[in-house]
Amino acid sequence: PAPAEAGRAPGPPDGGWGWVVVFGAFVSIGFAYAFPKGLAIFFKEIQDFFGTSYSEIAWVSSIMLATTYGAGPISSILVNRYGSRPVVMFGGLLCGVGMISAAFCTSILQLYICVGFITGFGLALNLQPSVIIIGKYFLKRRPIANGLAMAGSPVMLCTLAPLNQFLFDNFGWRGSFLILGAILLNCCVAGALFRPIGAGTALVKTHVAEEGKDALKGKITEDGKEMSSALNVPMENKTEEEGEKDCFEKINQYLDFSLFKHRGFLIYLIGNVLMFLGFFAPIVFLAPYAKHTGIDEYSAAFLLSILAIVDMVARPTTGIVANSKWVRPRIQYFFSFAIAFNGACHLLCPLASSYTGLIVYSSFFGLAFGMVCAMLFETLMDLVGAARFTSAVGLVTIAECCTILLGPPIGGILIDTFGDYKYMFIKCGAVMVLAGTFLFVMNYYNYRTLAKEEKERKTKEEDPKSVKTENEGRKSWNKDSTQDGPELEPLREEGEGVKKEMNGT
Repeated sequence: PAPAEAGRAPGPPDGGWGWVVVFGAFVSIGFAYAFPKGLAIFFKEIQDFFGTSYSEIAWVSSIMLATTYGAGPISSILVNRYGSRPVVMFGGLLCGVGMISAAFCTSILQLYICVGFITGFGLALNLQPSVIIIGKYFLKRRPIANGLAMAGSPVMLCTLAPLNQFLFDNFGWRGSFLILGAILLNCCVAGALFRPIGAGTALVKTHVAEEGKDALKGKITEDGKEMSSALNVPMENKTEEEGEKDCFEKINQYLDFSLFKHRGFLIYLIGNVLMFLGFFAPIVFLAPYAKHTGIDEYSAAFLLSILAIVDMVARPTTGIVANSKWVRPRIQYFFSFAIAFNGACHLLCPLASSYTGLIVYSSFFGLAFGMVCAMLFETLMDLVGAARFTSAVGLVTIAECCTILLGPPIGGILIDTFGDYKYMFIKCGAVMVLAGTFLFVMNYYNYRTLAKEEKERKTKEEDPKSVKTENEGRKSWNKDSTQDGPELEPLREEGEGVKKEMNGT
C-alpha cells in the first residue's frame, strides 16, 4: 500500500471478491456440516460388518461432530496466527487423509480414530475460518452472506445422500471411503479462494506499532529505574508482575476469556449447549429409521435429499428475512422461535407412520433446520461484535462439543433399550423446545436489563448534581495531591514528562 494509506485499517468491502469468498465458504461449510450426516447411509452396513449395536455405530458421527466443534479454539488460534487460507487448506488435506485411512480399517475403534478424530479435526479447520472470514468481508450484507454460505450444507447433503448410496452399491463402503477422501480434497481449493483482506496494511501497521511499543517500553523502563533508585524500591517484583501480565495478555489475544463476563454471550452459550443435545441425532437416524420401517435404501436416502432441498431454500431466505429492518433488531427472538419450531417437528415425527408422512416430516424438519443454521453464527456476532467473534466461536464450539458428542449415542441407547425410534425423536424434540423457550425468556430479560442500564446511565449524565459532585471530587483530589510536600515535586515532574512522551508516542 501507499505510505499515506499504511496506517489506515481497511473496512469490509461488502461485495467484490467477497462473493468469491462466500462461494469458498459455501463449499467448505457444506462439507463440514453435511459430511457427518451423509455418512449415515453406510451405518447399517458397517454395523452388520463389524457386528456392533446402534449406540456403538452412532459414536462415529458423534466423535466426528464433537471433534469438529471441540477443536474450535485450536482453529480460532490458528486463524489468528496464520489467517483463514492456510488453515482451511491444511484442514482439507487432513479430511482426505482421514477418509482414505478409514477405507483400510479392520475394527470399529480404528473407524473412531480415522473418521471421528482425524476427519473431524480437518472439518473443524474448515468450519471456523470460513465463518470468520465472511465477517471480515461483509458488514451491511452479512446476514445474506452468512445465509448463502450456510446453504452449502443442504446442497452438499442433497448431493452426498444419493451419491453415497450409489458409491456403496458399486464399490462397497471401503471403496466409497476412498472416493470420498479424494472428494474432500476440494476443501483445499475452497481455502485457496480466501484471499486475506488488507494483509499489507496490517503488516505495516503491526510493524509500526511494535516499534513504537518497544521504544515506549524502553523509555518507561529507564524512567522506572531512575524513579526506583530515587525511592530505593527494587524493580524485581514489578518485572515479575509484568511478565505474568504479558503471559496472560498473550493467551487472551487468541481467546478472549472476558466473554464469560458478557451476559448475552452466556445466555447464548447455555441455550446452544442444551439445543445440541437433540440437534443432530434426528438426521443421523432418519435414514436408518426409514429402513427399519421397511422402506428401500434409495427411498430412505431420498428423505435426506428432501430435507436438504428444503434446507437449501430455507437458509438464504432466512438470511434475507433476518436482514430486514423489522427482524434484524429482534434476531435473537427469531432464533429462539426457530429452535422451538425444530423441536416441535421432532415431537410430531412419531405420528408419521407411512412414507408420505416421513416426506412431510423431512420437509418441515428441513425448513426448521435451515432457519436455525442460517442464524447460528449471525446471532452470536450480533451479541459480541465482529472484533470478539473469533474468540467467541472458539469458546462456544468447545462448550458445545460435549452435548454434540452425547446426543446421537443417547438416541442410540434409547433405540437399543425400547426397540423403537419414537422415544429418540421425543427426547430430541423436548430438549429443543426447552432450549428455544430458555433463549426467548432470557433474551427478553437481557434486553430489558440493558435498556434499564442505558436509561440509568443517561439519567446520571443529564443530572447536574451528579456532574457537580463528580467535578468537586476531582478538584478535591487534585487539591490533596498538590499538598504532598516539596520533596515529591521533582518526582511528580518526571512522571508528567513520561506521561507526555507516552502520549506523543
